[in-house]
Amino acid sequence: MNIRSLTRGDGVLIGAAVVLFIASFLGISGCDAPGNYCDSYDAAFSWEISPLGWGSFLLGIAGAALVVLSRALPQPPRKVAGLELGQVGTAFSVAAAWTILMWVFESANVGAGLVLGLIAALAGAAGAIAGPLVPALQAPLLGAPKPQTPQPYGMQPGQPGQPGVPGGYGYPGAQQAPAPYGTQPDPSLGGQPYGAQPQPAPGPQDAAPQQAQTAAQAPAGDFAPFWFAVPAARPLYAEDGSAAPIAELAPGTWYLAVEQRGQALVAQTQDGRRGVLQDTTGIQRG
Repeated sequence: MNIRSLTRGDGVLIGAAVVLFIASFLGISGCDAPGNYCDSYDAAFSWEISPLGWGSFLLGIAGAALVVLSRALPQPPRKVAGLELGQVGTAFSVAAAWTILMWVFESANVGAGLVLGLIAALAGAAGAIAGPLVPALQAPLLGAPKPQTPQPYGMQPGQPGQPGVPGGYGYPGAQQAPAPYGTQPDPSLGGQPYGAQPQPAPGPQDAAPQQAQTAAQAPAGDFAPFWFAVPAARPLYAEDGSAAPIAELAPGTWYLAVEQRGQALVAQTQDGRRGVLQDTTGIQRG
């Protein structure tokens, strides 16, 4: 379950379910008799009346739970009678609000339990219906954590050779980063491979081939990895171009972009999977 995929609409449902549970233990009827009698009057609460407690209050709590659960699960749950869990939960929330409203209309003296329960049930029904439709309720409930600075592949934070880390390969206190595996040290820096003889400095006739080789090895673009978050759930496709998505990027979570292909990005998930994010509109850079 991905908690960070919950939206503000889900927060409304969770709050409504909590208030509905509290209201179920409050008195459902008031007292208009003299003060002495009302002081000793013990009003019943909803669980003591089965149709109200088990048929209305519990129905509203279950409806909110089903809607939130359907949106928090990474994979779509199985359908019930051809309906998704979110649709069933929305129907439960609306039914709970309607039945509690009928109890309020038919009660001669409405208590605090019915009033607070009606408000919570109406809020839960409104959150279940308007959550997928209102953009303000689709925003992430929890803010995304602050992303860490991406490190080069194979290098740990604080390892010598990184900027700002004293000491490096070579002389003590050096800030020079190690050369990539398989490349020759730069003669201008005085580095020589182990066991090799000193080589003469290249002449003017060798400058052109070396410059051409350096230009061929230079990267095609200046893309640097960065963290980003998506505003809504978006599929991540395989790098081989297959049509089936391999994962889904959820809002409220930071992902690492490691490569750019035109308008698309090659993203890496928390479990190490890489894929192509084709829809990059509205992403938030970290």
